[in-house]
Amino acid sequence: MKKLIATLIVAAFAAASTIPVTAADEKPADKKEAPARAIPFRGKIAAVDKQAKTIKIGERTFHITADSKITKAGKVATLDDATVGEEVGGQYREGADKKLNVVSLRIGPRPDAPAK
Repeated sequence: MKKLIATLIVAAFAAASTIPVTAADEKPADKKEAPARAIPFRGKIAAVDKQAKTIKIGERTFHITADSKITKAGKVATLDDATVGEEVGGQYREGADKKLNVVSLRIGPRPDAPAK
């Protein structure tokens, strides 16, 4: 009886050790990597560099890309509409090059919340 139990345990261990195991950080080749989640920011503009297409808020420098959506007073705007000292808010994503790329930028104060 003991030999039978020992044989079954060895067989179960051998069967379990042949199951293919993949590392948790490996991703299947057919899945595309999802873009990083956008991170909110807000503050006052400390500097605007129209040639480099950047704005500085506090100690952070944000890069305006071709995909950045800029609004002012609820209307489409451009980087030319941004001025130093103006209140802004928006969202950014950190690029592969560690740049803070703006996804959306709202120039001016936050709009009033709708009445509930």
